[in-house]
Formats: sequence, C-alpha cells, structure tokens
Amino acid sequence: MNPRYRVGADIGGTFTDLLVLDDASGRFAIGKVLTTPEDPSQAVEEVLCETLAEFQISASDVQHLIHGTTLVTNAMIERKGAPTALLTTAGFRDSIEIARETRYDLYDLMLENPRPLVPRHLRFDTPQRTLADGSERTPLDTPFVKQLARELFENGIEALAICFLHSFTNPAAERAARAAVKEAVPAMRVSLSSDVVCEIREYERASTTIANVYVQDLVEKYIRKLESRLAALNFAGNFYLMLSSGGIATTETTLRFPVRLLESGPAAGALAAASYGKAAGIADLISFDMGGTTAKICVIDEGKPLLANEFEVDRVYRFKKGSGLPIRLPVIELIEIGTGGGSIARVDSLGLLKVGPDSSSADPGPACYGRGGKDPTVTDANLLLGYLDPKFFLGGRMSLYPEKSRSVISEKIAQPLGISLEEAAWGIHQIANENMANAARVHALERGKDPRRFPMFAFGGAGPVHAYRIAASLGSPHLVVPLGAGVMSTVGFLTAPLSFDFVRSWPVSLELVDWDQANRLISQMEKEGTSLLANSGVATEEMVHHRHVDMRFIGQGHEISVALPKGTLGSNSTEELSQEFQRVYAQIYERAGPPVPIEIINWRVVSSGPNPQVQLRTQNAAESTGEPLKGNREIWMPERHNFQSVPIYDRYRMQPGFRFSGPAVIEERESTVIISGTSDCHIDEQYNLRIQLEAPHAP
Repeated sequence: MNPRYRVGADIGGTFTDLLVLDDASGRFAIGKVLTTPEDPSQAVEEVLCETLAEFQISASDVQHLIHGTTLVTNAMIERKGAPTALLTTAGFRDSIEIARETRYDLYDLMLENPRPLVPRHLRFDTPQRTLADGSERTPLDTPFVKQLARELFENGIEALAICFLHSFTNPAAERAARAAVKEAVPAMRVSLSSDVVCEIREYERASTTIANVYVQDLVEKYIRKLESRLAALNFAGNFYLMLSSGGIATTETTLRFPVRLLESGPAAGALAAASYGKAAGIADLISFDMGGTTAKICVIDEGKPLLANEFEVDRVYRFKKGSGLPIRLPVIELIEIGTGGGSIARVDSLGLLKVGPDSSSADPGPACYGRGGKDPTVTDANLLLGYLDPKFFLGGRMSLYPEKSRSVISEKIAQPLGISLEEAAWGIHQIANENMANAARVHALERGKDPRRFPMFAFGGAGPVHAYRIAASLGSPHLVVPLGAGVMSTVGFLTAPLSFDFVRSWPVSLELVDWDQANRLISQMEKEGTSLLANSGVATEEMVHHRHVDMRFIGQGHEISVALPKGTLGSNSTEELSQEFQRVYAQIYERAGPPVPIEIINWRVVSSGPNPQVQLRTQNAAESTGEPLKGNREIWMPERHNFQSVPIYDRYRMQPGFRFSGPAVIEERESTVIISGTSDCHIDEQYNLRIQLEAPHAP
C-alpha cells in the first residue's frame, strides 16, 4: 500500500493529542493520553500505537508525521538547558542584563527584572569591534577565543552564544570566532547571532541567540529519541516539526534553530482555526483554544492569524510586557493565560476566590482523575455542574470520580466562603470564563479589532465547555465548534506548509532607498528559501515567497509590518509603500500618522510550500447514522439557581443540515459543548457546529 496517511501530534501540559487522517476520504482517528512529563516521547509513542491500531493501519502507511512540543518553553522557564556562556564585543557583556533600561511597571517598588539565561560570570568581553557600516575597527583576537573555549569546556560549559556588535551588517567576526572555537573544542555547541536573528537591536538579538544554543542539546536528544521510537514502529515517512511562525520544518533545520519551536503547539491551533474559518466562509474570527493547562487566544484577520516578530518567554509577571526574556523571531501573535481544565482554585488571604495560573497538570491532575490530586480545579467544578459525564470522559476510556471533586471543593472553597457546593463550583467556572474573556477582549482591542464583530472558533479539550458564555460576554455574533474539537491543534499541524523565514536589517529612509540594492537583498533571501524548500522536496512551481518590510516614522522606537509590492521594485514603489504604511498605521491606531518622514528597518521574506487542506469526516457509517439524541442530563443553570434537564446529543451522529435549539449538551470523545442559552444551532457542510449567540442573562 502506498502511504497516504498523515499524523499530527501535539504534546500539551496535561494531555498528548494525536490525529491520523486519511487524505483520500477524510476519515480520521483521534487519540488522547496523559502526557508523560519525564519523557514526552513516551506519550507520543503510546498514543500513536493506540490510534494506528484503532485505524487498523501500521506506521509504515504514514506518509507525514508533524509534531509540536512545549519542550523549549518548559526548558527556558524551568532553567533546564545546557550550561551556556556568551561571547560579546568588549564592553558589552552586560547588555543582556541592562536590557532596555526601562521599568515595565513604574509603580512596583519590588519590581524584578527577568533573569538572563547566562549569569554574569559566564559573559565574556572579546577583543573585537565591527562598526555600524560593517567595517572592522578592531580585529578578532583569535588566540583569546581559542583559549577561552578550552577553559570553558574544561569547566563544564557545553554551549556558547556569540553576539558581536553590528554583526548583522558584517558576520565575518562571528564566523571567525566560531571557527576558532570549533578548532579548539570540536564538541562545543555554538550559535551565532548573525545566523539565528540577523537584525538590529543588540539586547533582543543576544537574548534570542543565547536561548537557541541553551536548548539545542536538549532538543536534539529529544528528537533523536522520538525518531528512534518511530523507527522501531517501522515509520519511514517524513518527520516535521511545527515552528512558532506557523510553518513546519525538517528536523535538521529545527536542530540548528530550536528556539523557533517555542510556540509550536499554540501556533498549530491558530492555523487550524484559520483553515476551518476560510472553508466555512468566515475570514475574521477569534480562535479560542483551552486545554488542560492554558488557554490560547488569537485573532484571525482576513483568513490569516496575526503575526508578530517578537515575543517574550518566562515573564516574571505573566501579563506584564517587558518582564520576560525577549525572543526576536516570527511568531503567530496570540495571548496565552494560565487558565485550563487543570487550573487550581483557591481562596486567597482576602477571602476572594481565585483560579489559576498554577495547574495540577497531568500528574497528579484534577482531584476527579483519582491520581492523588488534592486541589480543586476547573475540571472538578465542571464535573459537579453536570457539564461533564464521568462515565464518558475520553469516550469512556478514563473514569472520573465526582465524589473526589465534591470533597475538595467543599473543603477548600465552599466551606471557607460559606456558600453551597454548587455555588462554589459555578464560581470557579465563571471566574475562569471572565479571566479568558478579559484576555480575549484586551488582545483584540490592542490590535485594533472589535471582538463584537468576530465570531469565536472554539476548540481544545476544555474550550467548548466554556466557549458559549465567553463568546456571549465578548458580544460575538456566533460560535463555531469544529468536529474533533478536542484535538484540533493536531489538525493545525496538517494544514501547515513547509516554511522558512529570512530577515536582513538595512535601515534606510524610504525616500533614499536604492531599489536595485533592495531587489538584490530580497533575491538573495528568496534563493536561500528556494534552496531549503527544494531540499525538503517541494517543487519549484509550488513555492511562494511573501515579502514584507518593517517600517516606522523616523524617531519612533518600534515598527509595523507592511507588505512589499509584487514583482521587481523600482522608483514607483516609494509611493506605493508610503500609502500602504499609512493605511496599516491608521488601521492599527485608528488615526493618521504625523507628517514625519518614513524609514524601513528590516526586510523580510517568508518562503513556503503549498498549504495542505484538511476536512474531517465522521469515521464510519455505524457511528454517523441514527438519532443524535442520546438522552438527557441535569446541568447547572445559574440563571435559575438550580439544575435543569437538557438534551444530550452525540456529535458523531450530527450530519450537515441537522438543526436544534439550546440549551443542550453535545458530546464527542475528547470534548463537550455546553450551550446554556436558547440559541439556534445547526451543522454546516464542513461538519462544524454553528451556534447563533443569544447572550445569557447574568446570574
């Protein structure tokens, strides 16, 4: 049999999800198991074996396996990377600690700055100086670099980041330093800032380069171990990894630039939302992905997730910009908050109910898992409210224990607050809703988007339970829940193209651009992209190059991304770019810019292959025919201050055209949709559940 199946695998904080898709028919099989934190590849192997057996195929039938992981994020947060040193231009060893010389919170007297991955005693001034125009003022002291590399390696330092001043204009000194290190200590891992992020801003460039080499060894060991597990299963297809930018890459590229994996899982969910939205004729929507540990929210605008060229990891304060380590790489722009099914509820010192951001994770998990959890969580609350069926969690493969939820919520929430068990559970549920609604509202408004005109696309294991009331709180016109919502991030892996990002810094006033030089610069990046895509098996006629520039008014501190005109650039491009910059600026800030000259800072190219299409179909006739109504169950309705019996529907028996009204519960194996208002609902041609929103009354 010719391989025709594709697999997406996503490791989350609580569950590892997997989807096997038959491209020819749209048939699919879904797997979900608890994540194995000590060795994440174990859970991937386990869920792959289970799901392939259910699909009755072997690993040798799989053509592509695309994977996303939180390994890099966790390693940086937990400081579990390799012992790393930094070589920088003499006089600049403290630039990563001085940072931007600003306070991210002016009024916090106890303010903490993010702790660099490299302590001061491992940051070294290197005799070398390159000027802003790329000329060499002080040549590199090669013997110094060799001797330092030997001493570092002898003292247990395994990784070295090299970030010299102005190396984005001339990388020769960094490359010479790497050659010297490799000659002295071949086993030393080395990352150059001119390779990792070739653009201006010393602090961000150094921080990103350090992060890259800091996790390189960890990522390589993990990937090689997973490849070994796959080989033992007779998998011989292509193995790709999801990047933060929404593209996928080969393992070789990923091992060179592992820092690009930082947001790989959340990025996949946003891609799935964009792909399904376009197929359903909804170009603008809010993607809402809630799992066991976090909730991720992303604005999809004109069929594409919003992108950013920088983000932060390991923030001292979760929502304070500037309190984390900056990573200067393309990333799908989303907000991630510590609210998930496993988020822990508590009564604080002021007697107020709080939910998250800490989580019970996979081990021990919520109390109702029966694995030793002692704290009340959002999942425990949802179980007591009747929103989850304890006998149908993960399709009945995992039992839940309501009595354990009842015990911990009563002891730690209801009794301290002097309220009933149901009120305590509803309080947990509603606070989680408000946390996520507020985050979504701020995220959209800060990007110039009105959440009231954006439908919500909800998925994740816990997302559909909460989505109805969150969407209503935002004023969204309607809610869309896809088939297979519980593992929708894995679908995102299968919609992602092979993709590579390139950037070159060339600051120049728009009026003074040498367009011949600009064309040469862009052509060079496109050739690099073409070569990488060709080596990955993409046909030339299927390659696409998207070109952008980072622009700003002269004197501003930050830029906005503007698309370059198609074709060869020339003198007429000046006016085209000026008008497009003014349009994008006005769209973001809702006002015209000042009468100030404009400049270009960075030139960018994204080279990608074709976007695969995914459309899930119900798996077999026995499962998809028959009456969708399964029965009735009582769920908590806060408007009534009581439980109400509502119909329960089988998601897999709901065919396109099926219509019903809320309130109702819709169950599939990995997620449950709660509709707590009298909304009109139907299944569209893409098997999405469409819910016309009628905001529920406040309890």
